[in-house]
Amino acid sequence: MSKPKHPRTLAETEAQALTRNIRVSPRKLNLVAGLIRNKPASQAVAILTFSKRRIAHDVKKTLESAIANAENNHQLDVDQLVVVRAEVGKSIVMRRFHARGRGRSARIEKFFSHLKIVVAERAAEAETTEQKAA
Repeated sequence: MSKPKHPRTLAETEAQALTRNIRVSPRKLNLVAGLIRNKPASQAVAILTFSKRRIAHDVKKTLESAIANAENNHQLDVDQLVVVRAEVGKSIVMRRFHARGRGRSARIEKFFSHLKIVVAERAAEAETTEQKAA
């Protein structure tokens, strides 16, 4: 006998992808994630492709994974996908030491982040905005 299945937290028209422990601070990652929020998936991929930020490549891989999950696991139409959420979270902080003058030391903190991208079909997105307006 096994445990009962965990209930699905997303709607039927949504798919997500997670990337954990990305070696960039959450503040920098959130700047790139802000570029793609509420954009069509194809436009978001184009934005990330031509972004000059180093971390845009990892964000693009996560977005493409979310799009593939939507297509293969949930049979959603790729042309209708919109980036509904791009959440950035704090992860571990790696602490290093830096020798200073007169025998002292200073701490260097290297931040890590989590990234969660949720995509949904555009038709479902339009219905939810109509319900909020009513």
